[in-house]
Amino acid sequence: MVISPAESRAWDAAAAVLDPEVPVLTIEDLGVLRGVSVDADGVTVTVTPTYSGCPAMETIEHDVEAAVRAAGFVDVTVRRVLAPAWTTDWMTDDGRRKLAAYGVAPPSRRTPEGSTRPVLVSLSVRCPQCGSPDTSELSRFGSTACKSLWRCTTCREPFDHFKAI
Repeated sequence: MVISPAESRAWDAAAAVLDPEVPVLTIEDLGVLRGVSVDADGVTVTVTPTYSGCPAMETIEHDVEAAVRAAGFVDVTVRRVLAPAWTTDWMTDDGRRKLAAYGVAPPSRRTPEGSTRPVLVSLSVRCPQCGSPDTSELSRFGSTACKSLWRCTTCREPFDHFKAI
């Protein structure tokens, strides 16, 4: 598919919007940004929330509209799409690296690339501080609903783990 210069400019503006709950990730890193189209009626940006009740979506939609307007577009519509449902498989590898550097254990891939078979759930995640797999879950919910709270037995540090969905 050929992308016009206007669509590229609008995409770049929307893609730079930061997630308000994990401010080291852009909505592109998260895989929330699903599409941008430009036509005679203006720009339509399509986003898919990480889950239907995500409290950050209103902020994200407002920030996307403001960013695309700042890129020179007047008529901007942000469209929220729930299907197909978002999955952590849509996160970029760069986003996973940013999460780990921020101190949040990134989710594992649910489905290996090119496969439709599910991956078995691991009972442990690597500590983002020291890399040890000797960790345990303290709470299914962490600082946000999309993260769980874990503790590393090796370095004794608590950390969030972005849940695989």
